[in-house]
Amino acid sequence: MARGGAGNMLGVGGTRQHLGREALRGSGRGGRVGGGLDPQAQKRELLRKLQEKRQEQRHQERQEGD
Repeated sequence: MARGGAGNMLGVGGTRQHLGREALRGSGRGGRVGGGLDPQAQKRELLRKLQEKRQEQRHQERQEGD
């Protein structure tokens, strides 16, 4: 008696790819495989937000002083 067709599934589903350290940290395939933003970009974003907050505070202090 022969087996059913379900036993012959070669080539279905593709192959797994082992990602290297660089790919996991965001370099490769568009730059966002496993990491999101790189550390330098995160630092720049945090600094930008901090500077904006400080400018708003200075602006409010000047308005209150007048």
